[in-house]
Amino acid sequence: MDSTVFTMESQSGQDDGKSYEDSLGGTTLRVYRSMLRSRTPLGIRDIQRTLGLSSPSVVQYHLRKLIEMGLVREDKGGYVVDKVIFDNVIRIRKTAIPLQVAYVAFFVSSLIVMLTLFRPTTFTSIYVFATVVIIIGVIIATRETLVTLRRI
Repeated sequence: MDSTVFTMESQSGQDDGKSYEDSLGGTTLRVYRSMLRSRTPLGIRDIQRTLGLSSPSVVQYHLRKLIEMGLVREDKGGYVVDKVIFDNVIRIRKTAIPLQVAYVAFFVSSLIVMLTLFRPTTFTSIYVFATVVIIIGVIIATRETLVTLRRI
C-alpha cells in the first residue's frame, strides 16, 4: 500500500508553506481541492461541471497556474494532483487523511479501555481526573481533525 506523509513546502524549497497558500486563492484553490478529492484524473469539463464554473477556459487558466506551481500535472486521462501541500496529511493512494485521526483513535480507544477494563468499584479522584484528561484529548484531537478536513 502506498502511503506517504506530506507537509507544506514553499516554491523556494523552504518548509514554511506560505508561498503556495498566498498564490492559491479563490477559484484556483477550489480547482486544486476538487482535484485533490478526486480519485481519478479529471478533464477540464469535469472540473467545470463539478465546480459550476462558467466556461472551460476559466478552468484551463487555473489549471495552468497550478501546473506552473508544480502542484498539478497532465496525465493520460486528464489532470492529477502531483504535490499535496496541506500540512499533516497522510495520503493513502488517492485519499487524503488528516494525521490527527490517529490521535482521535488513540484517545477514543483509551477512553473505552478506561470506562470498561479499568473501571474501579468506587470512583477515585485519580480515575475521574484520568477520564477527564482523556475526554479533553478526544475533543482537542477531533477539533484539529475537523479543521484539517476543512482545509483539504
